[in-house]
Amino acid sequence: MEFRTVVDIAAPDFLIEPEHRILTVGSCFADHLGRKFRDEAFLADVNPYGVMYNPVSILHTVERYGEPVDVAILTLGTNHVYREKATGEIVDNCQKRPQTLFQEEELTVGQCCGSMHKAIDVLRSRNPHTKIILTVSPIRYAKYGFHGSQLSKAMLLLAVDGILRDADLGKAGGVYYFPAYEIVNDELRDYRFYAPDMLHPSQQAVVYIWERFVATVFSDAAREYLREWKPVKEAFAHRPFNPDSDAYRSFLARTIEQKARLSDKYPHLKSIK
Repeated sequence: MEFRTVVDIAAPDFLIEPEHRILTVGSCFADHLGRKFRDEAFLADVNPYGVMYNPVSILHTVERYGEPVDVAILTLGTNHVYREKATGEIVDNCQKRPQTLFQEEELTVGQCCGSMHKAIDVLRSRNPHTKIILTVSPIRYAKYGFHGSQLSKAMLLLAVDGILRDADLGKAGGVYYFPAYEIVNDELRDYRFYAPDMLHPSQQAVVYIWERFVATVFSDAAREYLREWKPVKEAFAHRPFNPDSDAYRSFLARTIEQKARLSDKYPHLKSIK
């Protein structure tokens, strides 16, 4: 007897390799996912200009970020935006200025889709082989009301579906949707998988989503890299009782040597501090 519904995740037409340069942009969930990449010593930049919640702000980050990447993970949080009345521009952050200076708007499906299309075009102008992973954040927005939050997520899901159906993007390959939203809402349907605010996924949920992500999107080589990196990562995370002791100095030297040997197999580790 099954007591939960397990989300069936479609296989992508590409896989993440250990040496890939990765960019994660989007909502708080993009931060969670990006930190997992950083924890595992991947070459990952995580929200380089801060958390971005809507497709227009994600586009702004992609436009500002000038480096080519192999994989971009774009996490959509909401279709709500704030337009500065004085300039008519959609802002990424109100910077705690008075709310009267801004007008709140909701992007249409077409506007969301258009912003993501432009973001993908910009990324691929720097590296034509950049792979795109789209996700919709499972984080709910109580300030919209829960019905309003669901409507916002629906707009984003429709926009992602539009991208995937686009003959120039989704159907051409290299663009993939990972169902983080569905995993939290359909598979982990229990408040024990939420943080104390009952809105954000708990750390346990984030780890579970990461495990599903690795099992689906990582190559065999990337999963082997995780296995080999794990003892080195754990050794560096060790906090000694006496950091000035000869025993700890010896332990640290062995760990550094172990990382150096691993760097011969995985050269990207040489640039990870």
